[in-house]
Amino acid sequence: MAACDARSMPRLKRTLLAAAAIGFMGLQGCASVSNETTGSINRADSGRSVASMSTNELQGVVRSYGAAYERTPKDKGVGLSYAAVLQMAGRNDQSLAVMQQVAIAHPKDRDVLSAYGKALAAAGNLPKALETIRRAQTPDQPDWRLFSAEGAILDQMGHSDKARVLYRKALDIKPNEPTVLSNLGMSYILTNDLASAESSLRAAVTQPGSDSRVRQNLALVVGLQGRFDEAKQIASAELSPDAAEANVAYLKQMLSQQDTWSALKKKDSQRG
Repeated sequence: MAACDARSMPRLKRTLLAAAAIGFMGLQGCASVSNETTGSINRADSGRSVASMSTNELQGVVRSYGAAYERTPKDKGVGLSYAAVLQMAGRNDQSLAVMQQVAIAHPKDRDVLSAYGKALAAAGNLPKALETIRRAQTPDQPDWRLFSAEGAILDQMGHSDKARVLYRKALDIKPNEPTVLSNLGMSYILTNDLASAESSLRAAVTQPGSDSRVRQNLALVVGLQGRFDEAKQIASAELSPDAAEANVAYLKQMLSQQDTWSALKKKDSQRG
């Protein structure tokens, strides 16, 4: 899922996305920085994934890619990587500024247009993000990454049914792709279909290439169903015990203070 637009999402849905983006997702920021975008840059010299790094370590990676970008600002790979780690560090406006320059240098490149659309979404400009992603797509040779990115934007705009059609199109092209399954799972969370969300996320974590972010999304949906011990166990597989405990405590606090889940159930019963 991508960065949240406060104007376009109901408060309860924003709360759930906040849990994913802040409480459980930790360093990665909002999920508009997808696995396919960061795949080329998610390993540091130590071999550890960027998503598992501490704040200080992540800032070191940002500085490293920033220096490379200063040397070769028109290099596509450097620009994409720098923009991605900026998003992971929560510096969405700067990431967008970098992608604007990369898009000027590579105006017809599908990878660039896709990343530019995600940067626009992370910065909150959802209509332009949607326009950019759709412009990058080609009907005769559709790209599953673009379907997934478009779906994530539509989810933020409250069009989850349309988003899921796109996720399934992406899965038709790239079956069992964990990033798409994860996006689909988060989409189900937004409409309070936790059983479907858990099913999609459990499928995602079993796939090759699944990373920490997908597992933390699974921990989130398990925790939202009140299975906090299980959620902590899932989170502890890659996080420190203290970090896993902090994530679960955050989720408990969110649900308790705002009575979020009861409110969601009430809204569901009113719709039914």
